[in-house]
Amino acid sequence: MILKNKVTIITGGARGIGKAIALKFAEEGSDIAICDVNADTLNVAREEIEAKGRSVLTGKVDVTKLEDVQKFIQKVLDKFSKIDILINNAGITRDGLLVRMSDADWDAVLSVNLKGTFNCTKVVAKSMMKSRAGRIVNIASIIGIVGNGGQANYAASKGGVIAFTKSIAKELASRNINVNAVAPGFIETDMTAKLSEDVRNRIMKQVPLAKLGSPDDVANVALFLVSDASNYITGQVVQVDGGMVT
Repeated sequence: MILKNKVTIITGGARGIGKAIALKFAEEGSDIAICDVNADTLNVAREEIEAKGRSVLTGKVDVTKLEDVQKFIQKVLDKFSKIDILINNAGITRDGLLVRMSDADWDAVLSVNLKGTFNCTKVVAKSMMKSRAGRIVNIASIIGIVGNGGQANYAASKGGVIAFTKSIAKELASRNINVNAVAPGFIETDMTAKLSEDVRNRIMKQVPLAKLGSPDDVANVALFLVSDASNYITGQVVQVDGGMVT
């Protein structure tokens, strides 16, 4: 129970990597607050987390809207009185070649993935600074490191998250707040489940470990980064990609 008596906020926490982190942290003793844009998946996630014996707060939140974020964070503080950990996980894709990419698709991805991370970090950091303690983990992507054809918007957003992580780590270090990022590679999620066998085989050829990762692989690294075992680590990006990018 390495997170006993901790309070964790996870954005996009109702499914996939976000839910895996929520469940992992609940198992380790943390109370959980998750937000997402889908009320149905939030209800399912709530039941699974409560089954771990932890207190849970859920909220339908659009992270691109600062007012939404502020209201949710206040509800978390009203219920738990503190925030120890923030996991910025909410993200979307709107893939397409650059010359065909609409302004709407560019703006949507940058708004959720990057501005959403900014909004949540800005609001939560104020509470953590008062407490002079906290851990923030931003879920980036290896695409933000190496790029990918057809994902200029996604790559730009995740590259921005990485640069944001390094900058905020420097700003908040004096208040005993550690800020790091995790950069997953190809992970078994609802999105990758839709890939054809041919595409999956081509992916495998790029991954030295010859398999997709699981959401738990990402959750385990996030757990390390918010635990006391990583006290002297901040401003770093940990790749969880099976050796794909070296």
